[in-house]
Amino acid sequence: MDSPMFSKYSWLDFLFSVVGVCTFLFDVGSDIWVATEFYSRGDFFWFGVLIGLMVLSSVVVQMFSWFWFKYDRELEGFDEQTAKNVLFGGCVKLSFLLHVLQLGFFCRHISAIWQGFRVWWRQEQGSGYAVYLTHDLSMLRLIETFCESAPQLTLMTHIMLHTNKARTVQCVSVVASTTSIAWMVVDYHRSLRSFLPDKAKQGWGSALVYFLWNLLLIAPRVAAVALFATIQPSYLAAHFLLIWPVLVFWVWRQETDFMDSAGGEWLYRATVGLIWYFSWFNVAEGGTRRRSIIYHSFMATDGGILLVTWWFYRDPVLTQSYAPILLATLPLTYLMGVLFKTLYYYCFHPTLWMPSVREAGLEEELPDGQEMVFRSIAPQTGTPRFRNKRMASHATHFYSEEEARKPSKINGREANAVV
Repeated sequence: MDSPMFSKYSWLDFLFSVVGVCTFLFDVGSDIWVATEFYSRGDFFWFGVLIGLMVLSSVVVQMFSWFWFKYDRELEGFDEQTAKNVLFGGCVKLSFLLHVLQLGFFCRHISAIWQGFRVWWRQEQGSGYAVYLTHDLSMLRLIETFCESAPQLTLMTHIMLHTNKARTVQCVSVVASTTSIAWMVVDYHRSLRSFLPDKAKQGWGSALVYFLWNLLLIAPRVAAVALFATIQPSYLAAHFLLIWPVLVFWVWRQETDFMDSAGGEWLYRATVGLIWYFSWFNVAEGGTRRRSIIYHSFMATDGGILLVTWWFYRDPVLTQSYAPILLATLPLTYLMGVLFKTLYYYCFHPTLWMPSVREAGLEEELPDGQEMVFRSIAPQTGTPRFRNKRMASHATHFYSEEEARKPSKINGREANAVV
């Protein structure tokens, strides 16, 4: 019997899964349309860049999906839940082939919809596994968004600024990328919320503010990078290759432990470095406020340098209609994003206090800095209760207090399930 806490699958979960796959297909369709348009017009450079972004994003997402598929097979009771799944049963060779053919992510969408349909419409058991699948999809969509949608939005914005005109296919691509980013932000926020004991009491106001501060921080970053690329695209490549290793090094210094293998962990760190190039993403517990201040100070400085450099080297004739407006509004937009983020943390962000060792029923003190996250599957009588450790880890980072251990809002039964 499924646990009533954190694993109840609802019609809203099913709706999010359906909309998620529709958004994914719309994004892929717009990518193919743009690539075909570039090729037919002889813009082979932009065609190559776009195809490169699509292939890179797809390969990264498939690698994460395959790693997680291998990890999950080692969990107790997992094969029993996947045996009835239409595409992700116990056939490892079939799953590997699907991922090699770049179909693993799409098949996860179909599997989540099928499992959700069985649980919500047919009233069958397996609610915990259905929620487990939606949490993985939320994380994979986050990765796909910042590996493809954000760079592609930057590319399309750059092309429109560089040519000083916007064609229909480019506008469709911008809309698709923006929609993908917006949906990812709301979906990821909702997935994190599902790990809160009082998630039912949380309204949509919190999600709206969370969406706004992400949008107001990502938009000026994308615009600044796109404007800088109009000077000389090769300079942008050099800029990224200088910033990205620094960000990856910072992730490594935070001693992340998200994946279950060394190779997978370095893939995760490299991906987080790419995400940080566009937006903040908390990956470790403790010192969150300090790290956030350092990150936003660095990105504001870097964005200011990009914007000022573009201002002095731009074509004053082609840019005279919008250059002063952008120079004034982009920094102001970023500042508004920081203010909305501050508002969120002070007024809308719930706190999930981590229990002390004694309160959790443990006799020995845990080492300093060790994360306390829920197990993926908590042993119990009957059908095992699924808990997605990957998203639970991020929820712990996002909602836990960095102060000393205080009385927990988590009840004793849940406290005994921490690592």
